[in-house]
Amino acid sequence: MGLRWTDSIDLAIELLEAHPDVDPQWIRFTDLHAWVCALPNFSDDPTKSTEGLLEGIQMAWIDEAN
Repeated sequence: MGLRWTDSIDLAIELLEAHPDVDPQWIRFTDLHAWVCALPNFSDDPTKSTEGLLEGIQMAWIDEAN
């Protein structure tokens, strides 16, 4: 089974690898949503995301980038 919206750390690691030149502190949630959905290992329902889940992914991405 692939990654889900609640797998924030794993999603952050994959986003860091897929977008190494992006500063996650400044990403828009619309872009973040699209990029998560485009990850090859992502298999959750795209409509199940929330602002809180996206914020958690963003925070984990910021942590991983530092």
